[in-house]
Amino acid sequence: MMLVHAFSLCLFTFILLSCAIVTAQPQGFIYDEADVPDYTLPDPLISPKGKRIQKPQTWIKQQRSYILDLFREHVYGKTPSTLPRVEYELLEKGKNALNGSARRKQIAIRFSKDNHHLTALLLIYLPKRQAGPHPVFVGLNFYGNQSIHPDSAIRISDSWVRNNPDYGITDNRATPSSRGVRQSRWPVEEIINRGYALATMYYGDIDPDYDDGFQNGIHPLYHSWQQNQPDSSTWGSVSAWAWGLSRIMDYLITDSDIDSGRVAVMGHSRLGKTALWAGARDERFALVISNNSGCGGAALSRRHFGETVKRINNHFPHWFCDRFNRYNDNEESLPVDQHMLIALIAPRPVYIASAKEDLWADPRGKFLAALHADPVYKLLGTNGLATDNMPPLKQPIMSTIGYHIRPGKHDVTKYDWNRFMDFADMHLNPNPSEKKSNDKI
Repeated sequence: MMLVHAFSLCLFTFILLSCAIVTAQPQGFIYDEADVPDYTLPDPLISPKGKRIQKPQTWIKQQRSYILDLFREHVYGKTPSTLPRVEYELLEKGKNALNGSARRKQIAIRFSKDNHHLTALLLIYLPKRQAGPHPVFVGLNFYGNQSIHPDSAIRISDSWVRNNPDYGITDNRATPSSRGVRQSRWPVEEIINRGYALATMYYGDIDPDYDDGFQNGIHPLYHSWQQNQPDSSTWGSVSAWAWGLSRIMDYLITDSDIDSGRVAVMGHSRLGKTALWAGARDERFALVISNNSGCGGAALSRRHFGETVKRINNHFPHWFCDRFNRYNDNEESLPVDQHMLIALIAPRPVYIASAKEDLWADPRGKFLAALHADPVYKLLGTNGLATDNMPPLKQPIMSTIGYHIRPGKHDVTKYDWNRFMDFADMHLNPNPSEKKSNDKI
């Protein structure tokens, strides 16, 4: 076990707050490092029998699966081991997109079991200037594929979508006015120009993001319990969305335009939690990126900084398994913490991104989780996290565990994406002859 009070107060000269920033966060929570309680982290390298793991093979064959099961049992829930019937339908194979710089594909992925059916739409952009197969960034989006770019050929989602009058969504249905409303979070042209393909799907195609007792989305295809309700450790929505990312991976393996050995999974906020869990569960993802993922993502639960386990369970009861509620105001009883989730991705590269004003998502707690995952990465022969100290703003750490903190709020920005691509360039190497971005925005 590791006793931590986030090092010592002398290190907290880096504290990320001012009165103006604090007032922008929900009240009644900790935003001052001096108020963080002492806490003890479980050590990922201590076996169930209390012995220290000293050999890589012991981690790979025993400890990793043990910790993975703890997360299934206590946090995200147990994903069904069998798949429903899956069919792929190529809806479009466009030769010219994005002013001729890309090719566009749209695929319907259809799931069926008994009388239940579900269709998810996958959008793929492929570079035209480089020969394939291409490395690819995979990520779920929040408002439908049409929201990531104004491209008029993108099919509009017909799934339930959260209302947002600013985006022209008032009846829980996307409309043409929602085209491109989130393009600032998806710099498609820049991704293509860097030599990467992009694959995205609306997360609500897998499971609509509201609590209805798991009667919608993918869950009914797995209803085998008499009461049509999950037990205390059955998968919640985060696990369902991670399951959806793995189903995208299933398709990518079949697509000759994609290099399925160079797939980076990326997510922001709740989908940053999802990307981490998908990367932990599915070792086919070669690289994992989690942006502003906060509580239940990359931030340590035991710090009680910003959003807490109790708050996230109360406001989003469908995200995690019911058993996670046992740890409301009781995080010290959790058999895991989020540094162990990051460790499950080892030795594959993982990148954790934060923003200075996003105290709700605990930027320092995410760095500390990366730091405490480092011993597992080192055991497995990587360089782990190449620092013991949280870096200044816009000074990214580019080791096997990567981290940056930038100015600004809870968002995905051009700066974030350029760092993600720089990190992927190091580990997936799409165009070794091309220079990395020098963008400092």
